[in-house]
Amino acid sequence: MFRQLTRIKQKLANEECENILTLQTRGVLSVNDENGYPYAMPMNHFYNKEDGCIYFHSGKKGHRTDCIKNNDKACFCVYTSGEKADNEWAYRVKSVIVFGKIEIVEDIDTVIDISKKLCYKFTQDEEYIENEIINHAKNTILLRLKPQHVCGKTVKEE
Repeated sequence: MFRQLTRIKQKLANEECENILTLQTRGVLSVNDENGYPYAMPMNHFYNKEDGCIYFHSGKKGHRTDCIKNNDKACFCVYTSGEKADNEWAYRVKSVIVFGKIEIVEDIDTVIDISKKLCYKFTQDEEYIENEIINHAKNTILLRLKPQHVCGKTVKEE
């Protein structure tokens, strides 16, 4: 069902894709709205190596939530800021695209657990994290993207 990478020499190994999903702090989540239009938004995320899923926090209402309730297919793209080789102007950027099914997780214990893990990607400030959980966890849903196809590649921007 999913297409294979056209430029196979640029393909990243699965371990490198997983590493990018783990280390990068944000990407672009795309879902489909009720009129068939794609709806894409920048999102920070947490890649859980234990279950292989990608998690996002979200409000309980809004365009994104409505889209997910109507259509569970989603795509998530993450990419690095790029690196230059010596004496070159062009960056080499690595990207990972994940296709899968997305679902809403409302179980408060799971919301708290994953939200804490997501916070730790940005800060080690325990007081801040606990305050966020106390003040916002009850108004937060968790989105879980279950990958069906993952592909990564390196592109030289020239």
